[in-house]
Amino acid sequence: MKLGFLVDLDLCMGCKGCEVACKVENKVPLHSWRLRVKYVDVGVYPETKRTYTPLRCNHCEDAPCERICPVSALHYLENGIVNIDKERCIGCAGCMMACPYGAIYMDPVTNTADKCTYCAHRIASEMMPACVVACPVEANIFGDLDDPTSHISQYIMQHQKDGGVQVRKPEKNTHPKHFYVGGGQVQLNPLAAKREEGYNLFNKITHLDHIGGH
Repeated sequence: MKLGFLVDLDLCMGCKGCEVACKVENKVPLHSWRLRVKYVDVGVYPETKRTYTPLRCNHCEDAPCERICPVSALHYLENGIVNIDKERCIGCAGCMMACPYGAIYMDPVTNTADKCTYCAHRIASEMMPACVVACPVEANIFGDLDDPTSHISQYIMQHQKDGGVQVRKPEKNTHPKHFYVGGGQVQLNPLAAKREEGYNLFNKITHLDHIGGH
């Protein structure tokens, strides 16, 4: 078994239900997150739209955080989840610096590292992660990547035909088990966002002030 996650960005409506459910289920501090929904605005006024991208731990097959941890607090479960043992963690923050996705935070109460674990405690009880249950449009898809008949495997196969399956930062060669379909490069690659030619905020403000003065 190899558990993985997929988000259909064409379905996600940015309600943040998954984010709230994650915080409640895992008692995440208010200023921290295991899962967050990033807003990305694209287009040029008046032809603009807001897109949404849920971000969480990618549970990489070659996870830098797991390799760098000096006390094996970060470790793989048999189902492929990169789990964290807060009893072993010494709070060195090496995993935070090693993670290319910014998915790990330091718990201010315990002074130990924490992150998304795909709700491993719920998986052990044969329940779905809290974020999957909370999503009103079923944009979050979770399941066994080794099972070709699972919903997530079928979803990936369906969208691979047109090259529509993406992962974050593939150049890092961490082999993420978190996939995205739909959307565009701008959602997953910050460098894909470009300032429109000729746009200058200072000149725009100056122009508006000039108009207001008349």
